[in-house]
Amino acid sequence: MKITEAMQNYLKTIYRLQERDGVVSTSSLAIAMSVAAPSATGMMKKLVRYRTVRYTRYQGVVLTKTGRQIALEVIRHHRLLELYLAASLGYSWDAVHEEAERLEHVISEDFEERVFEALGRPTRDPHGEPIPTREGALPVWNHDSLADLEPGASGTIRQVRDSSPDMLRYLGARGLVPDAVIRVVDKAPFNGPLTVNVGASTHALGRDLARHIRVEMRPMLGEQE
Repeated sequence: MKITEAMQNYLKTIYRLQERDGVVSTSSLAIAMSVAAPSATGMMKKLVRYRTVRYTRYQGVVLTKTGRQIALEVIRHHRLLELYLAASLGYSWDAVHEEAERLEHVISEDFEERVFEALGRPTRDPHGEPIPTREGALPVWNHDSLADLEPGASGTIRQVRDSSPDMLRYLGARGLVPDAVIRVVDKAPFNGPLTVNVGASTHALGRDLARHIRVEMRPMLGEQE
């Protein structure tokens, strides 16, 4: 049975939603795929027949082992392509997502492996997201959300967890990119903005925006041995 491009997209989306929510409801899947609920329901039934998801009435779906492997293979293609486009072809980090979306379904496993080797066997994409291994393993990095950090905290940006071109351009113009060192200067109460230092620059960031930025913390003064 052939897994179509549309089915791959659904499995990839189910994987992401499942990581966030556990069981994936029809309504959340429909919203994520920008389709009507009946369309999402129809695809879910098809995926059940292909044994790529398990469905529980009134709850939703979870990926089977087969479905998870397919989803991670597509994600591996996507993230390797994003890095290849940025590192080898000069694409900006806000432009790679859409190009990778178009290419991820059509590259061969041989091409994927050649890209992987040519890039030096990378472990993350231009946004800091982990690249699944060829065997379907995905590193888990429990970095802190910038929005949760308190004044005085500092660390290194490791991930920017969104593909919005406008948001990426905004952050990139301010140096808020993976591997940049960041320090929280102030945090306004009542869900107010954070003031952060990046290099010699100071920026105010809303909490919603800060939630997309993941930071590997440095020990606070006094915590180091």
